[in-house]
Amino acid sequence: MITTAAELRAKFLEFFKSKNHAVIRSASLVPDNDPTVLFTTAGMHPLVPYLLGEKHPLGNRLTDVQKCIRTGDIDDVGDPVHLTFFEMLGNWSLGDYFKKEAINFSFEFLTSPEYLNFPLEMLGFTVFAGDADCPFDEEAYEEWRKHGVSEKRIAKLGKKDNWWGPAGLTGPCGPDTEFFYWTGPKPAPEVFDPSDKRWVEIWNNVFMQYFKKSDGTFEPLKQKNVDTGMGVERVTAILQGKDNCYETELFLPLFAKLDEIRGITHDGSVRTASERIIVDHIRAAVFIMADGVLPDKNGREYVLRRIIRRAIREGNKLGITGDFTAQIADVVIGIFGEAYPELENGKANIEAELTREEDTFRRTLERGTREFDKMVARVPEMVKNKVISGRNAFNLYETYGFPIELTIEMAKEKGFSVDMKGYEEARQKHIADSQTAEKGQNKGGLADHSEASAELHTATHLLHKALRMVLGDHVAQKGSNIDGVRLRFDFSHPDKMTPEQLAEVEKIVNDAIKADYPVNCREMSPDAAYAEGAIGLFGNKYGDVVKVYSIGDFSKEICGGPHATNTGKLGGFKIQKEESSSRGVRRIKAVLVKE
Repeated sequence: MITTAAELRAKFLEFFKSKNHAVIRSASLVPDNDPTVLFTTAGMHPLVPYLLGEKHPLGNRLTDVQKCIRTGDIDDVGDPVHLTFFEMLGNWSLGDYFKKEAINFSFEFLTSPEYLNFPLEMLGFTVFAGDADCPFDEEAYEEWRKHGVSEKRIAKLGKKDNWWGPAGLTGPCGPDTEFFYWTGPKPAPEVFDPSDKRWVEIWNNVFMQYFKKSDGTFEPLKQKNVDTGMGVERVTAILQGKDNCYETELFLPLFAKLDEIRGITHDGSVRTASERIIVDHIRAAVFIMADGVLPDKNGREYVLRRIIRRAIREGNKLGITGDFTAQIADVVIGIFGEAYPELENGKANIEAELTREEDTFRRTLERGTREFDKMVARVPEMVKNKVISGRNAFNLYETYGFPIELTIEMAKEKGFSVDMKGYEEARQKHIADSQTAEKGQNKGGLADHSEASAELHTATHLLHKALRMVLGDHVAQKGSNIDGVRLRFDFSHPDKMTPEQLAEVEKIVNDAIKADYPVNCREMSPDAAYAEGAIGLFGNKYGDVVKVYSIGDFSKEICGGPHATNTGKLGGFKIQKEESSSRGVRRIKAVLVKE
């Protein structure tokens, strides 16, 4: 009988492997081929090229356990079911089986004594009700009825609830059928009402059978696909008879460590929202950082920073005055390290970066909180109108690094609101005023495709590999600039490099140049490249087929742009400078010296 998350993962993959599905590894939380999202939010994201018709190297039946991050409902984290990071069990048919087989597989895994063994009387289902665009999904409805599901347990819902896609204005889409489990007192209601929160969604089968055209109409897809997703945390809680995700072995050790840090003994009461937010956010931060993201000011780096800082502030609310995030991160890695080796590999860097961020934010929080309190106390109209002006809110950010989300949260606690329109106006003015200063900066990438630039570009591959050899696998390229005279290479690393480390990197690169390695290029799918051990950099730039450059047996990277034909042409490699580029990112400037 399945009772733990580890058993659930293993049994799910075992089941679908027995149904001729190839097991694929979890993709990174940083999407390679989808620039529309900051993080991988579902199992289908890494498979979009194959859902659109590209042939997958492992066939047309796939299954996996995918790491996911969702921040759209981050304000709901702390309730029984919402999580920032979660694991999604999935199975796919890429133009192979469709609704009948997918529902048969799902029903067998849900109800078979060998697998989940869920009683049918505890389950409810939804199907697409149909509308003016597309008809009622009678096929899915009848398949559930064939399995003995009462018509009172099948809800017919519209596009808002039972339709997937397209991701953009046009593209593949289709109806879905969702599965719910009753978590309230037994017996479950005779009639399934999905609006009752005690019915918890546990699995979803998406049937991609239409293509939405630019004129808003739908036409049948030539390749019909199945895409499913089951939440590990929710199902584990149900298997263990728990009424929320936070009462399983995936979270209990984190709460125990939090209690130890606070110096308390838990009395068995329901965990508070603050406690849940802390363990959820640090867990998410660990997984994001293990995939090469470090806290900073923009994009996914800012999302990571916000998650970490929110956890720290919730810790302050609980009376925690010292650093604690790295201690909880250590427990996260202990729980998940076997299933996700990248956590163990990045442990030292993750914990060091968390401690740095915590130290920095504590100073920001102290200064910003003092200024916030002063601001509220000294401006009479604020007290009267209970509104913090956008200008004042932006000043807190610009002067003290105080995030707007934190200003909003603190204002709410005091019964205030923030003039967000005024804040945005102040922010845009600041951006406009800063543009002049930015005009003279170097743009990233290659200045040209000359022989000199091609050789310097090849040298960045050697440098990247050498840095990973000396500093560790957490090193990832964050940007570059090549102007035909010198190269500039930005990479993730929290500390200034020592003279000894720089000398070792320089020697490794020069030894690779002397080895006169051939430089070869092949085209393949991203998955095939990763399977061969290639490092993926900015993969979303290159589409569904990527170029993989191999430099002898020294390095292998997904890349575009010109390269030398062999390393012997490069001459000598000389590092001129190593410096900070931004938070958690270092920069090396180097040249090639020809005799």
